Amino acid sequence: MQVDGSNVIQAPRDRVWALLQDPEVLARCVPGVQEMLPDGPDSYTAILNVAVGPVKGKFKAKVKISNQVPPQSMTLQIEAKAPTGIVNAVGQLVLVEQGESTLVQWSGEPKLMGMIASLAGRLIGGISKSQADVFFSNLEKEAQNPVTA
Repeated sequence: MQVDGSNVIQAPRDRVWALLQDPEVLARCVPGVQEMLPDGPDSYTAILNVAVGPVKGKFKAKVKISNQVPPQSMTLQIEAKAPTGIVNAVGQLVLVEQGESTLVQWSGEPKLMGMIASLAGRLIGGISKSQADVFFSNLEKEAQNPVTA
């Protein structure tokens, strides 16, 4: 299933790009993140408390960033595992400069396996969009914080 959308962040594209490269910012923006640590170049491990429909659990995730074209686009690959199943997703972010704001166009393809697929598979499209809205709302708040040197 393909999901996509777009959000406007009230900050210049370079600022939005820099925020998306900061694991501490990402940990504050991604819903349910308990911990996010660098694990090599453009790679992170994370612990997430996630509810996907009726299925709740603690997921251990690997996040890899690839195909970076700063400050325009990147690909994210996520593999999250829990006793209830596995979530694999590939997503693309494209940042379009709009003066002092940035349009972030996103698309992704989440795949569920295990019990989570049978219990929450039909809900994943709506859940993905809802989680993206929370992420971009949090990113907007981060973009409004003063830049520290």
